[in-house]
Formats: sequence, structure tokens, C-alpha cells
Amino acid sequence: MATEALGLPFEVGTLSAWLVWILPFAAALIMPGIGKMSKNATGYVAVGFALMSALSAASMIPVALEAQELHHQIMWIEAIGLKGGVLADPLSIIMANVVGWISFLIMIYSTGYMKGDKDITRFWFWMMFFIGSMQLIVLSDNLLQVFFGWEGVGLASYALISFWYRDKKKDHVGTEGRTVLGMLDYYSPTHAGMKAFIMTKVGDVMMIAGMLLIFLFAGTFGFKELMGDTAWATAMSAQGLLVPAFVLLFGGAVGKSAQFPLNEWLLEAMTGPTAVSALIHAATMVKAGVFLVARIGPLVFALGAAGILADQFFEIVAWVGAITALLLATQGMVSPEIKKVLAYSTGSQIGYMMMAMGVAGLSHQYVDGYTAGFFHLISHAMFKASLFMAAGSLLHIVGSRFMSDMGGLRKQMKKTYAFMWAAGLGLMGAPFITTGFWSKDAIFAAVYESGNEWAMPLYAIAVLTAVITAFYTTRMIGMVFFGKKSKHIEKMEEEGHHIHEASLSMWIPYGILAVLTIGIGLIGLSTEEGLHELFVDYLEESFGITTEHAATETSILPEFLQGLNPIALGSSLAAFAIGIGLGYIFYIGRWVDPVRFVNSNIFFYAIHKIILNRWYLNAIIYWCFVVAPLWLARGVFRYFEKTAIDYGMNDGVQKAVGWSAKVVQGTQTGVSQSYLFVFGAGLLFVVLILLI
Repeated sequence: MATEALGLPFEVGTLSAWLVWILPFAAALIMPGIGKMSKNATGYVAVGFALMSALSAASMIPVALEAQELHHQIMWIEAIGLKGGVLADPLSIIMANVVGWISFLIMIYSTGYMKGDKDITRFWFWMMFFIGSMQLIVLSDNLLQVFFGWEGVGLASYALISFWYRDKKKDHVGTEGRTVLGMLDYYSPTHAGMKAFIMTKVGDVMMIAGMLLIFLFAGTFGFKELMGDTAWATAMSAQGLLVPAFVLLFGGAVGKSAQFPLNEWLLEAMTGPTAVSALIHAATMVKAGVFLVARIGPLVFALGAAGILADQFFEIVAWVGAITALLLATQGMVSPEIKKVLAYSTGSQIGYMMMAMGVAGLSHQYVDGYTAGFFHLISHAMFKASLFMAAGSLLHIVGSRFMSDMGGLRKQMKKTYAFMWAAGLGLMGAPFITTGFWSKDAIFAAVYESGNEWAMPLYAIAVLTAVITAFYTTRMIGMVFFGKKSKHIEKMEEEGHHIHEASLSMWIPYGILAVLTIGIGLIGLSTEEGLHELFVDYLEESFGITTEHAATETSILPEFLQGLNPIALGSSLAAFAIGIGLGYIFYIGRWVDPVRFVNSNIFFYAIHKIILNRWYLNAIIYWCFVVAPLWLARGVFRYFEKTAIDYGMNDGVQKAVGWSAKVVQGTQTGVSQSYLFVFGAGLLFVVLILLI
């Protein structure tokens, strides 16, 4: 594989790799100045720089298709010999294009969605800063540089979640006045931003601890260097530190990708503008954790092939993903807010990706799970960004985040209706015509064929999650577009506000992604096979991971489906049919009233309440990590600082000193005979001591 040496000048391919992340940072740098001259111009500048960054990423596609790489380094901190650089290999090039092109479309969407906002310059600054940070993560050739990008996307996420920092009621999430275990389930943008910042920082601390632990033994942060000499891994394994170090790195991925148990911040992140939700919390930043696992996973597996086993790492990744997938999918079934449904769905689908990446390391065919997880990342980025932008259009037109305030919109918003169906079918995994079907089927097959002891439990969770996904997606579309108009819409129309389609700049971006979801889906099997072959070459060339070519077996499937696992395919079809069927019965056909159904049985009512209350996990987190520490702090202040220190120690010392001063003062009589008497008594006392 082609590798460029340390130094300058840049070659054309290498320059593109640098420009992918430098251009967005440059746009962010000049944005305040552009904003002072013309706020309207800031949008054009952001779109233009986002396009140039995406084109730079696209120029490297031939390198990826040839399974080659571009690696270029410059001296970063000369005193300690630390180098910085870019590593453009098939993994990072594909990811850079996903981030680049979806970011470009969302920038176009934002020109319409954010039109007229008085803080628009600040919005564009943070959006471009985020894109630059995300691309820095993707194209960095070492962990330390990745961490700089990692903190950059975290900072931008905080700033954009709390973008509407004036905390108006319309910008909150949750239901006003609603409580769970005494905790208010209603959050302002500033609260949500702080929550996201703190919870992701828990993962970040774990990540930097893992990085430094590896650096302590390896003396480098570089991905190529870590693979080139594995003596560090042998030394760490001998001391039982190898798996903990990688698990700590994975902790960073858990935080950024909102995986259990650090998943609760993602729901409140919906206080940000929908363009932010589409870019950061659906298509890109939350995928950073998956990308990190995709970057370090092959290294861990290659160490295992060399006799340095770390299977526990992959087991943890797989089970964290599986638990998250099911846990968040169930919550998507009952949430009344459209953006929250999509947020639950995002965390759940990322769980699928993590499950695939974990299962990859627990099977002999590492490339199968690896390809399936990354293919689902690409697929999900398209249809989920489309769904979020479409949801933003609905919020923009209807003026409410609650799906109960919508209904019957398919006639007035025909384009949005069609595109949400197309993207929604991708999320549900509609058979043979969507990217989501092929990527989910690949995950099912990878889990089922892995042959490890956890295969069947993980497979059962994957299939059940697929059923639930199809159900809540159908529920969302049914509540928004079918049935009668809500009282909220009727009131709007009475006041002269007519429901209409979103503006051209808004529906074209999510329309493109929805069409791609179907278009690529029609050739999805070929796409998956091409990606599989590309990663076979990449993993073998970069990590020495070989792939066994299975003997061709006769299959009961038609010729165009040869190569698919019949059981995985059957599970995919059944999950889609059951999920969409139940969703149709309750929310499109309206044959059964879901409220009456839930209230008809104490078991259904209890389950619904538990899930609606987020399995009480969010409330428990607040009690354990917010309320209890505050009580402890107040108790320490009241009974120790205020009583023991202020009243006890401080006042006690003051009074003791005052009393001592009075005693000493009382001895100062001014009479010579008294002083002589004290002097004589003291002298006599000393003589007696010496005699004894």
C-alpha cells in the first residue's frame, strides 16, 4: 500500500486528505468576520466550504477503490519527537465521504431551516467547527490527534444543543410538569447541553486513560506504529493491562455514540435545531464511536491472531451494542415527540453497528461482521439524516414537536410524506429495495454465523429489535400523516396558518438522501459484496487478517440471492412483516385504539409506563449522580464546614486565643514584687526538677 514519508511538499492526494478537515476549520475562522459584513453571506460561505471539503474527500475515492492508502506526517512537537499526520485508507476515505457529503446537504437544508435566526453567524461557526473536528477524527493517523478532534466535536455538540440558550418553552423537550421518581422530565436547551457535555466527558476521561496507558508501553500514539511493532501489546498482556486499555478506549466510544449506560444524554440533545440533530446526533458525531471501534478493532483482532488474546474486548462491545439496541428501541415505541423517536432510533441502530463490530472479533471471519457494521453505518447515515430533516420540516410547518399535534398531513405535504416513507422503509429494513434491508441482513448473518457462545442470544436480540424498529417507524408515519387533523392543526388553520410543503432548500436535501436509500437499496447486494471485497483486501494488507473462502454450497434461495444466509434472510423478512403489520393495525388502519389496548390490561399498562419512564434509568442517574451528591455536598457544608469549621474550629480558636490573651493580660500587673515572686517560683520549680 502506498505510504508517503514524513515531510513536505504535499502530493495531490495527500493535500486532499489535509484539506478535508482544514477547509471547515478555515470557514469557522472567517465566519465571524463574514457575519459582520453580511449575515446572509454566512450561509453561502458555509455551503461553499462544505462542498469543497466534500469534493476533497471524493478526490480520494480512487485510492480507496484500489485498497491503497495515503499516509503523510509532519513534525508536531519536535522536543518529544511527536508527529502528526493523515491516514487516508479505505476505511477513513469512505467515512470522510459519508461525513462530507451528508454535511454538505445538511448545510443546504440549514439555509432554509435557520433563515432569519438572529444568531445565525454563531450557528454557522459551530457547524463548520464541528465538520472540521469530525473529519480530523476520521483522517488522523494517531490517537492523540483523534482526541483533539474528539474534544472538538464534543464542544461543538454542547454549543449547538444549547444553541437556543434563552430557554424558551418552545425549545424544551419533554412534557411540562411531568415527573419520574420525583425528577422533572422536562429539559431546557442549556440543561440539555450541560448534560450532554458531562455525560460524554465520562467516556472521554476513560478514553484518554486508555490512550495514555497504551502510550506508556508503546511510546507512540500512531496507528501504523502500533501495528508495526507489537512488543508493547505482549508486555501489556503479561501484566493484564491490554484488555482494560482497549475497554477504556471503548468507553470514549460509548459516551460519544450514546451507548448504554451513557445513552441518556442523546434524548435531551433534541433541544438543538433539527439541522444539528440531523448532522451531529444522527449522521456523524454519534458514529464517531463506531468509527473508533472500526479503527482499533482490526488491531485487537490481529493481536489475537499473533497469540495476544483480547476476546473480552469484543464481547463487551457486542453486548453493549445489543443491550443498547433493544433498550432504546423499546422507548421509541411510546415516545410522543417525533425527534425523540428518531433519537431513540439512532442510539438503537448504532447498537446494531457495535454488535456487528463486536461479533466480528468473536468469529473466524472477521471481515463479515466488520463489513456489516460499517455498511449499516453508511446506510443509517443516509436514511436517518433524511428522516431528521423531514421531521424538522414538520416542526417548522406545524409548530409542535408532539406527533399528537399532527395527523392527516399526507395531502398537504406530499413530498415530505413520500420521502419519509422512503427513508422510513430504509430504517425498517424493507426487503430488497432499501439499503437498510441489506445492511441489517448482513448483521443478522454475521451474528448467526459467528459460531461463538453468545451468537444465539445476540441473534434473538437483533431480530426482536428489528421487529420493534419496524413498529415504531410505522407508528411515527401513521401518527403524522394518517388519521384526522389534530385540534392543533385545526386551530392553526382557523387562525389563517395553512399547512404547506417545506421550502425547496429544505426538502431537496432530505429528498436526495431518501432516493439514495431506495436507489442504492436496489443494488444493495452488489454494494455489500463490493464493500466486503474492499475490506478483505484492506484488512489483509494493513493488518494481516486473512479471510477464508467458504466452499460454494447449494442454497434453497433463488439465484439472485445466492450467498445470503437463508435463516438470516427469513428473520429479516419476518421482522419487517410483523413490525409493519402491528404498526398498520394500530396507527394507519386504526383498527385498534392503542390507548384502549394499553389500558385494557394491567400488564400492558405497567410495561407501557415503565418504558415511557425510560426504564427509570434517567431518573436513577439523576438521583445517584446529581441529587445524592448535592445532598452530600449540602450536608458537608452544613454540618462540617459551617458547624465544625466555622462555629467549632474558627470560633473555638478565636475564643481560646481571646481567653488566653486575657489570662496573660491579667499577669501584667505592673508591680515589681509580683514579677520577682513569679521569677522566684519559676526558679524554684526548675531546681526541684533538676534535683529529682
